[in-house]
Amino acid sequence: DGINVLFIIVDDLRPVLGCYGDEIVKSPNIDQLASRSMVFSNAYAQQAVCAPSRVSFLTGRRPDTTRLYDFYSYWRVHAGNYSTMPQYFKENGYMTLSVGKVFHPGVSSNYSDDYPYSWSVPPFHPSTEKYENDKTCRGKDGKLYANLVCPVDVTEMPSGTLPDMQSTEEAIRLLNVLKTKKQKFFLAVGYHKPHIPLRYPQEFLKLYPLENITLAPDPWVPEKLPSVAYNPWTDIRQRDDVKALNVSFPYGPLPDDFQRQIRQSYYAAVSYLDTQVGLLLNALDDVGLSNSTIVVFTADHGWSLGEHGEWAKYSNFDVATRVPLMFYVPGVTTSFVSERERIFPYLDPFGLGLGLVPQGNKKVVELVSLFPTLAELAGLQIPPVCPESSFHVALCTEGTSIVHYFNASRERVEEEKNGCDDAYRCFNEEPVAFSQYPRPADTPQWNSDKPKLKDIRIMGYSMRTIDYRYTVWVGFNPNNFSADFEDVHAGELYIVETDPNQDYNIYNNTSHSSLFKKILA
Repeated sequence: DGINVLFIIVDDLRPVLGCYGDEIVKSPNIDQLASRSMVFSNAYAQQAVCAPSRVSFLTGRRPDTTRLYDFYSYWRVHAGNYSTMPQYFKENGYMTLSVGKVFHPGVSSNYSDDYPYSWSVPPFHPSTEKYENDKTCRGKDGKLYANLVCPVDVTEMPSGTLPDMQSTEEAIRLLNVLKTKKQKFFLAVGYHKPHIPLRYPQEFLKLYPLENITLAPDPWVPEKLPSVAYNPWTDIRQRDDVKALNVSFPYGPLPDDFQRQIRQSYYAAVSYLDTQVGLLLNALDDVGLSNSTIVVFTADHGWSLGEHGEWAKYSNFDVATRVPLMFYVPGVTTSFVSERERIFPYLDPFGLGLGLVPQGNKKVVELVSLFPTLAELAGLQIPPVCPESSFHVALCTEGTSIVHYFNASRERVEEEKNGCDDAYRCFNEEPVAFSQYPRPADTPQWNSDKPKLKDIRIMGYSMRTIDYRYTVWVGFNPNNFSADFEDVHAGELYIVETDPNQDYNIYNNTSHSSLFKKILA
């Protein structure tokens, strides 16, 4: 028969979820999914910006192989004709469907979300997506603005709805169609929130009284942060409410009360997202497919909420690269249930919380490993590991399946040799996550967050293990995509145990030649 796949991808969601130990957020439906899933508490994106991250995990290749560091090229033309995860499922007899934001729209997915290669039918986009950045936020003066902080009355919105609500409705409609068909499916559902603008139904603000919202624990720019590592959050500066604050460039800071409002609205947007995920999973129960469908839940990258005096993504800090990652596998992460039993009853975020104790596998894993992992979970042949240069290879992966972490009991995994058959990822049998971020210059400027390929001069290569994050910012030539590790502009080194928030860079007072050798490997 085979097993179906429901792949839920969220835009800009860092792990502010109850199941990841966040004490403020109300996320009962995602927490419920987590309680029935294998949860990875140390999962990292390969580049903290939408298009490069999505193309990376959908092809199973790193940004240096997709050659996409910005938004402006299509990998099949610009790098190599790489097969994607949905394409591989499609070629293996699956009906593949895309709802909402899965591939980043535009040239980076050939203006078609990579249809027809990746999808059996043309992808669905909500009709109200086009109003996302319009003036739909009512100010205190009653006028409409294009704000960052944007709680709305949904009845006043165009068509009386929001894009993620439309995506949930379409995904549920498809599940009802798919249940009558005999064909296995791979359904990808991409949610927009909590991507900016923080536009969500205003009732979710009630969950987060402003007096309960704190600032980030470290809302200042760290003294020893190299200027090349800082991202000046230009995208939020362009919103009407932030523009009105007239904050100095590049370091700000934003006024404390406004920082709290952003954090409040991010949480509210996460709770709104949680209801959409809850409705979708509840529908999976309704159509009787929870026993025969793998559910994957993750995000393309995180988002800074004032830590290090930064906002948005565009950096190598954990707050930008770390993502939630969980896999519900019927019969593996939970036992099968009887026909009438519900696995995913809808939970109201305004009701009582689950009071979950977070339990995640602490092994460091990467999103580039999603492709081989899902292939293995679905019983398909695992794509081969890529050779060192793989521009000419259509089907291979630079990630490595993490299914061996599921099969072993939690204790046994600890003793096992961390499943490192892939030299690229593993040093001394220690799992490593690689991330990278490009910069146009050594000091923050208007295009530091999102440099176009032709303007990239420096690449920050990051290596994250359970114990530390090590980053070197090196010269980069965009004409031949080459990094020069002899030309080190700056470095960062943070020890997780003593500095979990990455505030005290000890790169300059530590010998790290062994780490440098590893990042070159």
